[in-house]
Amino acid sequence: MVASALRVFEVIGVLAFAASGLIEAARKKFDIFGVVLIAFIAAFGGGTLRDILLDRRPFFWVENQELLWLVIAFAVLAPLFFRARHIEFTSRAMEWPDAVGLGLFATSGAQLALDAGASPFIAAVMAVVTTVFGGILRDVLVNEIPRAVNDHQPYAVLAFAGAWMLWGLQSLGLDVVASIAITATAIILVRFATIYFKWKLPAWRL
Repeated sequence: MVASALRVFEVIGVLAFAASGLIEAARKKFDIFGVVLIAFIAAFGGGTLRDILLDRRPFFWVENQELLWLVIAFAVLAPLFFRARHIEFTSRAMEWPDAVGLGLFATSGAQLALDAGASPFIAAVMAVVTTVFGGILRDVLVNEIPRAVNDHQPYAVLAFAGAWMLWGLQSLGLDVVASIAITATAIILVRFATIYFKWKLPAWRL
């Protein structure tokens, strides 16, 4: 049951992060190979680093190769869908699917770490790695300063805090699947609120 829930979360998270990469690549007017590449990196970068650090083999996208075809199909067909409906790719549009990916990948990354016997702190670190690394690679490759460290909005902080929430709920005896669903929903909603209300973290001042 838990494995099935994590699989569903990872599939949706992959598509959400792929959408953020697709939008960013389309904004930069990349060709079809560039769009697919950036979508791949955004979708699989963080999860791959997580699997390396947790010594999980095979990598999640190697074990579930249908994810690769799914992202390819999505990256090829989605721009045609948006163009047919005259939907413009904007920087703000990228933030919404990215928020969904944040909640789902932070939760799945933390749970996989906990399942591997990691401490709550390491699980929180894995949540951050899973959610942030792909986005950093995406932004670097499209010649942008990574938003995760530059826009001053809570992002990695939400992943870190969410992992502790997940562990806390399970420590209180809540069912694992329920705790995963509650935590992911909480992270996504707070991230949506952050985007809508433009909440900011204080800038570092020397």
